Order: sequence, then C-alpha cells, then structure tokens
Amino acid sequence: MEQNAKKVTSPSKGLLQSEDLYQYILETSVYPREPDFLKELWHVTASHPSLSTSMAMMATAPDAGQLMAMLLNLVNAKKTVEVGVFTGYSLLLTALTIPEDGKIIAVDVNRETFEIGLPVIKKAGVANKIDLIESEALPVLDQLLQNPENEGSFDFAFIDADSVNYWNYHERLMKPLKVGGLVVYDNTLWKGTVAIPDALVPEFWKQERELAIELNKSFAADPRIQISHASLGDGITICRRIY
Repeated sequence: MEQNAKKVTSPSKGLLQSEDLYQYILETSVYPREPDFLKELWHVTASHPSLSTSMAMMATAPDAGQLMAMLLNLVNAKKTVEVGVFTGYSLLLTALTIPEDGKIIAVDVNRETFEIGLPVIKKAGVANKIDLIESEALPVLDQLLQNPENEGSFDFAFIDADSVNYWNYHERLMKPLKVGGLVVYDNTLWKGTVAIPDALVPEFWKQERELAIELNKSFAADPRIQISHASLGDGITICRRIY
C-alpha cells in the first residue's frame, strides 16, 4: 500500500523545491505513521475513473494531514467542523483521531465525491461520527450561530473549499469555536503565487492569488487569534482563538 501512496502523492503538492526531499519526508516520517485506511482512501481517490489526476490532487496532502492529527490531539478535539470534504481524506483523518463520542459537521456542495471515499470511511468504523450536509457552507454556519448552545462548543475546524468565502467563514467560526480552539485553512499560499509578481501569474490563478494575499493580511491583523503559517501542502494557516 505504501507504494500506491507514493504514486498518489507525486508530484508534490508542497512548496519544497526538491521532489526527493519531499519524498524523504513522506517515506521517513509520514507513511510509517499514516493509518492504512488513509492510505487506502488516497489510492481510491487517485485511481477512481471519474477523477482526473489534477482533481485527485485536491485531497489533503498526507504531510499536512499528519500535522492536523497532532493538532486535533493537542486540543483534545471532540466536536469539529469541516468545510470542503471532497473524497474525505481529512474527514477520515479527523474521525479516526477524535474519541468515539466525537462528532464532525461536514459541509460540501457535492455529495458525489464524498460517496467515493465513503466505503473506506465505513470500513474504518467511523461513519457514525460524521454528519455530512450537502449545502453551501454559509447557511450551515449561520444556522450554527443561531443556536446559543453552540457558542464556544467547537474544538476544531478545517476549511478547504470556496476560497472566496474564507474570511466569511472565519468571522462565523469565531463565536462557535471555543477559546483555545483551532481553525486550519488550506491553500493559503496558492501554488506559491502569493510571492510572485502579478505580471508573471497565470490569468486563471490571479483571482485566487489576490484573495490569498488579502486573507493572509487579515489573519495577521486579527487580534482574536494566534497564527502560524506553514508551508505544507499548498500552504496552511493555523489559527488559535485567544479570546
């Protein structure tokens, strides 16, 4: 299975300039600790006939997933939110990490891709922890805010869809997220284009690049959170609510 996983993760989703160095990290530190169910889900995603290679690469990078699992453990996460599910790699990772009575509210506009990974999730015995809502995320988050019992009750959130609304998600998550809780945002370096002059950026990436630049400035200026911007995968920003 490790050989299959190696094929799935090449080329690197990350910003490391050396593919050999990325493979070293995966083979030395990530794959030996990656649960077999996650390896299987990577393989199912990469080999599924309805998904192109570029679409399959939308799944969370295994090295970023390893960090997420540690973060979930560090905050003793039990109640989480996930926006953007795709085939469910990060969702399965979270479900495997949180306790038996833990719950995940997972939101995605496309249930079809979730169904690709669902057999593996069921096989892992953690489907009962997942409440998949097929919807745009903003209405779901707004509904969470309407219930006073949700205030300060969530331990962790992972955002990996609809970059146009990242800041809108952020504003809505600050209230239900407990003080000390974490929100992790994916794709915050956007293929490295945030550091490339605008004239050199392909036209089809310019909007996302500008959104990422503005979002990163907003995170840095937000006094409610402590942040760490990590160059894993396509860039992840970890936000810890401090008040």
